[in-house]
Amino acid sequence: MELPLSDALTGEDRVPGMVPGGLAPAQPNSPTAQPWPQPQPNARRLLVGERAVHYTLKRSSRRTIGFTVDDRGLSITAPRWVTLADIESAILEKQRWIFNKLGEWQHREARRVLPTVQWREGASLPFLGKPITLQLESPAGMLLFDAETRVLHLALPGHADEQQIKDRVQGWLQHQARRLLAQRLEIYAEKLGVRHSAFALTSAATRWGSCTADGKIRLNWRLMHFPLSMIDYVAAHELAHLKEMNHSPRFWDTVASIFPEFRDARAQLRAHPPELLPTF
Repeated sequence: MELPLSDALTGEDRVPGMVPGGLAPAQPNSPTAQPWPQPQPNARRLLVGERAVHYTLKRSSRRTIGFTVDDRGLSITAPRWVTLADIESAILEKQRWIFNKLGEWQHREARRVLPTVQWREGASLPFLGKPITLQLESPAGMLLFDAETRVLHLALPGHADEQQIKDRVQGWLQHQARRLLAQRLEIYAEKLGVRHSAFALTSAATRWGSCTADGKIRLNWRLMHFPLSMIDYVAAHELAHLKEMNHSPRFWDTVASIFPEFRDARAQLRAHPPELLPTF
């Protein structure tokens, strides 16, 4: 199971495997500031009202038709026995949800053009929920973070270019993530009485974390920009999937059993769109 960067970034919905067809297409408004996601090479095309909807189709053993909208566009996962006509009827039935999610994608794309970090001496970026300042030179001659002044000394020459600075900061953040995220997983795994089989960092564009059925957990290193409570929520969320590989009420009860304040942390995570984080 995967935890999307935000409900707006990746939406998923599902309908029963067989659906009624022939529904009259609605005409919801859609933003025009940005284009929809570029259709994938293998995408199918369906005309909904006056608009063309492109989607990729994957067959699986699942019992329902699942819809996902992300940077790759509309993806549909359907049972092998469901006909293409029934799948397209399902698209018509879910068109309001689909167009809403595509509209949210457009809104995010518009926000991506907002100014982010200027990679130079004195630049600021969030680390564990609070700003830190970048300083190129280091009095110790090595990469060093001063927790008291919240200055990250990069040990780079004064003429270092933007890419050198970004690479040094990203490497440091990922090093911190390997240590801290592994530590938080261990703490909450012990509380839940479970063990994960492996842990790795991810740079996924659409997921904060994921957990496989065999216990492999991946967490996004960009979580290091957020307060510890938000990191702990993601850790607890993925570990809970070791007991409930779904998002049922039992799953959320499992999350609450080790992280009772998860609702506040979840709301904070949803309120922090990834496009406003530093771009590496």
